[in-house]
Amino acid sequence: MAELTGRERIARILQRKPVDRIGLFEHFWGDTQKKWTAEGHIRSDEDLADHFGFDMSLCWAFNLTAQLDFQPEVVEETEETIVLRDGNGAVLRRHKLHDSTPEHVDFLVKSRREWEEHIKPLLTPDPRRINFEAYRRAKQHAAEHNRFFAWSGVNVFESIHPVCGHEYMLMGMALDPEWIKDMVDTYSRLAVELQEILFAAEGYPDGIWYYEDMGFKQRPFMSPAMYREIIQPGHKRTIDFAHSHGLPVIMHSCGMIAPLLPEMIAAGIDCLQVIEVKAGMDLLQLYRDYGDCLSFMG
Repeated sequence: MAELTGRERIARILQRKPVDRIGLFEHFWGDTQKKWTAEGHIRSDEDLADHFGFDMSLCWAFNLTAQLDFQPEVVEETEETIVLRDGNGAVLRRHKLHDSTPEHVDFLVKSRREWEEHIKPLLTPDPRRINFEAYRRAKQHAAEHNRFFAWSGVNVFESIHPVCGHEYMLMGMALDPEWIKDMVDTYSRLAVELQEILFAAEGYPDGIWYYEDMGFKQRPFMSPAMYREIIQPGHKRTIDFAHSHGLPVIMHSCGMIAPLLPEMIAAGIDCLQVIEVKAGMDLLQLYRDYGDCLSFMG
């Protein structure tokens, strides 16, 4: 087989067609790039996709914060951490000395009432939510290097928990499922509406990459039945939109999400990214079970 471009290679992998070699792509924490820069391996402004010759690049272009003009408020600060209140009314603690996911401290939204009063009315497809310039630059840069270019962003699960936290979200799924269904409906519609605006202005990517961490060690956050009833409709809406424009969908989901995979496949995902072995995922078994209809990315 002749050597393929990165764009061709990833496109064929997502269609489960033969390729000349494995596709190359990786995520890095910001601390990693800082360390490598300090050690003299790379420049501080260097594009790691260029440095390592990746076959794919991503662009995160949307801001889904409810209050777009809200300036984060400092609630508490120490030498090592800072606690901020954001435009969703969420209070989150972040480390100042190293990268990490934020610690959930408190949330304005703890029930349907706060959601309907404070957040839902603000979630309109305002073009200010879109970083057109960043998308344009990233798309052009990927084209210049013959890379597969994916729009990237969060889907419904990862849109909801920054607003009310995992605990209130999961309790809501059990005790007030219609509330969470409304959040799923709102965020999935918003994602599609913003994509329509962006792609009409700047052109389509080669594919879509959704972040959607639905598991932890040994278990998903919900049962397959609960996923099917509450989350899957949002996934199907966003994925159907992508497929209607010929765009394959990669879904990143950390944790043990194997029990959800049949329903995620039914929703339309083309590739599962992050096969988290330490959480209990078994790549060989997944390939035996779903390799005919799903691509896998580590």
